[in-house]
Amino acid sequence: MKRKLPLLVGVTGGLGSGKSTVCRYLSQLGCRIFEADRVAKDLQVIDREIVASIKSLFGDDIYAPDSSGKMVPDRKKIASIVFSSPQKLAALNGIVHPGVFREFHRAVSKAAEDGVRILVKEAAILFESGANKGLDVVVVVAADTERRIDRAVQKGLGSHDEIAKRISMQWPQEKLAEKADFVIMNNGTEEELKKETRALYAALLHIAGSVCDCP
Repeated sequence: MKRKLPLLVGVTGGLGSGKSTVCRYLSQLGCRIFEADRVAKDLQVIDREIVASIKSLFGDDIYAPDSSGKMVPDRKKIASIVFSSPQKLAALNGIVHPGVFREFHRAVSKAAEDGVRILVKEAAILFESGANKGLDVVVVVAADTERRIDRAVQKGLGSHDEIAKRISMQWPQEKLAEKADFVIMNNGTEEELKKETRALYAALLHIAGSVCDCP
């Protein structure tokens, strides 16, 4: 028996893999995107309980005013702490992820109301956080390690050594790929990635038609 739309798709990949680019292309093709990482960042500013818990974990001075006067967390400082302490990282995830799950459920309901065919959850740690549960399809975007490091360095996310350390603390791509329904290797050109994404979109439409009530 078919269920109502939307088809729920997870897109994940390690730092510098290109998952955000794939999601941007999927958005252009007609998918709705739920950016779990952006939602997580927003909640760390606007959700009082989450803010209080983060201050308790890292200290009150982890928040400081930005250029507009809004109190925001020092993300670079937090990153330097959690990527050297698995315990702190797990604690931070335990604070933020429940709120992200709640917001995703709202996004699913809204997508269903709007008749959206495909809702994509973009998340850096989809499997690690358990955010893959309840999804229909999971896509992993992968690339050679040096390419990933170069991309992240070009984005200003850190030095070569800093990025390499962060990547080493993430799940290996091979482990992600084993759990995926689709794997996109992003080692080529932008046009090649667009072509791969278009093929993925066509496959997702076919799956949506087989499991969901499509108009």
